[in-house]
Amino acid sequence: MEASNDTQISEFILLGFSEEPELQPIIFGLFLSMYLITVFGNLLIILTVFSDSHLHTPMYFFLSNLSFVDICFISTTIPKMLWNIQTQSKVIIYEGCITQIYFFLLFAVLDIFLLTVMAYDRFVAICHPLHYTIIMNPQICGLLVLVSWIMCILNSLLQSLMMLQLSFCTNVEIPHFFCDLSQMTQLACSDNFLNYMVIYFTTALLGSGALTGILYSYSKIISSIRRITSTQGKYKAFSTCASHLSVVSLFFSTSLGVYFSSAATQNSHSSATASVMYTVVTPMLNPFIYSLRNKDIKGALKRLFVMVSLKREIILGLEKCPSLQGSMPQSQLL
Repeated sequence: MEASNDTQISEFILLGFSEEPELQPIIFGLFLSMYLITVFGNLLIILTVFSDSHLHTPMYFFLSNLSFVDICFISTTIPKMLWNIQTQSKVIIYEGCITQIYFFLLFAVLDIFLLTVMAYDRFVAICHPLHYTIIMNPQICGLLVLVSWIMCILNSLLQSLMMLQLSFCTNVEIPHFFCDLSQMTQLACSDNFLNYMVIYFTTALLGSGALTGILYSYSKIISSIRRITSTQGKYKAFSTCASHLSVVSLFFSTSLGVYFSSAATQNSHSSATASVMYTVVTPMLNPFIYSLRNKDIKGALKRLFVMVSLKREIILGLEKCPSLQGSMPQSQLL
């Protein structure tokens, strides 16, 4: 009993993907590139949505929130991993590990909730188009996002407080590139039965609830589309939810793939590599999916780039001809 009290550790070792020194620059460059692409792509989506009045609709309001959450989601893990590679250190302090678990769970579950809310939005738009503006009014949209945040904050707080009850002794190596909740629970030298019960219960409750909501929404959407007589009408109805359906399929297929592959192989390094799919690759691909498969986003991006190009030409013209600057309205100079 004394050992459990005296050997409580203050830091952990993140083993990452490989311990071979020659692979570290490759891993650093690869993940830095994916991180920058993810941040830039999602910031571009947010900027496009807020700068174009045509996109001030519930669908794109939820999309901008999803892009913001994706930036936060990937920022909870990759910067720390890059810092450890750069400093040739694998250490993460106990408090930092708990904090990382809290924010990772917060944004991971919030991703799922926002995808569920977006599925409901598409369900209302296709199945009840005449009442869409009434049902999905700004107050309801804000309330849906607020409730999602509150539920995710409470879930993350519960899981983090449960982690604080565990004791960690001699085994401080985490075979992952971030502090994974299940890996941390396995390392505990105190009784972790209650922790596993909470993890399984919340995962089943939140995960199955969100997945059920998405499947129900799309079953109704498919039924409504099948009742449309014209081919053009069917294509138009399906195109309004094609991007979101692609993102949902990518997120859940990679998440379930990681879960089943981890359960089948029991290889921690394989689990860490597989988890890259939903922690890094999915947030990186989301902006491309919405940009390439969504006509509204593509049109807004073109208008944004044209506006930026025109402003740049005006500024360059004023620099070449300073005498024109005083004759132009102040609104055009800004």
